[in-house]
Amino acid sequence: MASDLEIVELTEIGEHIHELSELLIQVVGDGASIGFLPPLKYLEAAAYWEDVISPDVVLLVAKINKTSVGSVQLHLSQKQNGSHRAEIAKLMTHPEHRRNGIGRLLMEQAEERAKQEGRSLLVLDTREGDPSNQLYTSMGYVQAGRIPHYARSANGELDATIFYYKSI
Repeated sequence: MASDLEIVELTEIGEHIHELSELLIQVVGDGASIGFLPPLKYLEAAAYWEDVISPDVVLLVAKINKTSVGSVQLHLSQKQNGSHRAEIAKLMTHPEHRRNGIGRLLMEQAEERAKQEGRSLLVLDTREGDPSNQLYTSMGYVQAGRIPHYARSANGELDATIFYYKSI
């Protein structure tokens, strides 16, 4: 892992929109299943990031030399009966920086923030067969179920998703 890696929490997108948009375009172009299909246009990516910041979303960004190389979101449940839980969403690492522990560090930071927010249960889902499945299980996430034909992939096929949870 790069010694100049830092994880920052963003409370506004502003000056970060270009880097985050380029990050999203790169990971989608590389086949990540995070709600978009390639080719993702810059304006669509920028519009997405402009809408991310809200009171119920914690946005953590991994930076190397002040350049965004990864991110993860923590969606805090606002339901009265769900104030103990949060969802991990859109974990992404730039293809050139994968396999360096950035995803794990982002997840660890998201778990810490969830604890700070008084959350004791985390949930997430990811495409079946993606490398992220190994990351999540290695971090103690438990597979809760599988839904077939959940999301369309870039080649038009419908892929299954795996749901995970973790008590923290």
